[in-house]
Amino acid sequence: MAQSSHAQTHRGTVRKINEDAFLELPSLGIWVVADGMGGHAAGDVASQLVIDTIQSVAESVPVEQMSCELLTRALQEANDKLRLMSANEFSGKVAGSTVVILWIHDDNYHLLWVGDSRGYLLRDEHFSQITKDHSQVNDMVDEGVLRAEEAEHHPLANVITRAVGVDSKLEVDVKSGRLQSGDVFLLCSDGLNKEVSDFEIEHTLLSGNIIDAGMALMHASLVRNARDNVTCILVKNSQQNEVFSRNGDESTIPLFNKS
Repeated sequence: MAQSSHAQTHRGTVRKINEDAFLELPSLGIWVVADGMGGHAAGDVASQLVIDTIQSVAESVPVEQMSCELLTRALQEANDKLRLMSANEFSGKVAGSTVVILWIHDDNYHLLWVGDSRGYLLRDEHFSQITKDHSQVNDMVDEGVLRAEEAEHHPLANVITRAVGVDSKLEVDVKSGRLQSGDVFLLCSDGLNKEVSDFEIEHTLLSGNIIDAGMALMHASLVRNARDNVTCILVKNSQQNEVFSRNGDESTIPLFNKS
């Protein structure tokens, strides 16, 4: 199996700075989106620290030694650094970030996440959210207090219950599964799903071309006056000799795109 990817980020039309950050390490099978906590201290610093810590840990060990446990420890390390930074540099104000990681290894995928940055999978023309938001409204849905369709627009929609940099012990959720040829993963900050519905995302991804799809998703969020920063990474899994070019034709040359 081989993966091609396309990533992009934008500060949106309202925020003055971009507090999102992302990472592409295709040679290691790792992709990450981090979303600094808006309204808190140095969200942009927090998200980049999470990214830098994951990259440092991932590049410090042989590929065959990478594991979900190691990635979890990297997030705990970032958590400890952010808590120390908050105490020493921001007068106790919280500098935090949500994060979602996709790690692909030996025909398996692993999604690790904290907060409401999301991981989706398009498989056999069926689109589904693999991660589960750590948020106030999602807890209310689980408790039967709120209907799922009401959650996105609820006044508490921005309240998250977990983030890197908040509590001393970080709780990371993990979901794993077998890869299939044609799988397309979407990692995104909540700035995307605030503006573009899952139905619209699914319809866009069904084009089969991740570059065009990624650009279309970003355009859709921006023309709707993206109230938050928007970041998305698309990762397509194919047979070793099936990596798609910009016009959708097959190519034998591996293609990794970053903008």
